[in-house]
Amino acid sequence: MKIPAHAPLHLLHQTSTGTLATHAREPHGFPYPTLLPFAPDARHRPVILVSRLAEHTRNLQDDSRAGFLVAQLSGEDVLNAPRMTLLGVFEPSDAEAGADFDAEALARRYLRYHPDAARYLALGDFTFWTMRVERLRYIGGFGAMGWLDGADLDPLEPLAAGEEEALIRFFETHPTRRDGLALLGVDRYGADLAIDGIRTRYVFEAPQSDTQSLHAVLADCLARHAS
Repeated sequence: MKIPAHAPLHLLHQTSTGTLATHAREPHGFPYPTLLPFAPDARHRPVILVSRLAEHTRNLQDDSRAGFLVAQLSGEDVLNAPRMTLLGVFEPSDAEAGADFDAEALARRYLRYHPDAARYLALGDFTFWTMRVERLRYIGGFGAMGWLDGADLDPLEPLAAGEEEALIRFFETHPTRRDGLALLGVDRYGADLAIDGIRTRYVFEAPQSDTQSLHAVLADCLARHAS
């Protein structure tokens, strides 16, 4: 069955928590689900911040394969809610990214989405883990469901951290921005906003391929949320 264009990608930006299912060490092999906050990285992959002492972290150290469920719930009709199960491998973000990994940029991005996490980072025991998505199952309602390879989630080149942060500065210093409107993150498909403390997703009409067009759609976003 057909999946609406970019729907799985947007869902990852419209939710702030997910259910992580790891393989339990004891009793061995059983699914071990736990609820966690997460933030999407530049490639729309879930990034979690976990304690080295947590049971799910120890499970991942023993077997990095995991499932991750995200759902956009509104009311009690769970079966009609957009939801998605991702299957893949979680790895410490510095190890997964290699020599070009920018730990400070990742922390800044995560803290824009979850500012309260600063107290956990201060403890020194918490580390970022990123999911390398291999397959996902999206369900958007009747007739809108199916499987997708992780590599097909987004074929476009992601924004570099410096480019995204420059766009955020443009947004935050724009003369038309009102108090209570903040830009958490931006990608080629949309902008993640906090409006008076409530998180929402501003979806672009079409993917934006360059910085100039991103400036234009962000200026339009500011105009739409001027009051």
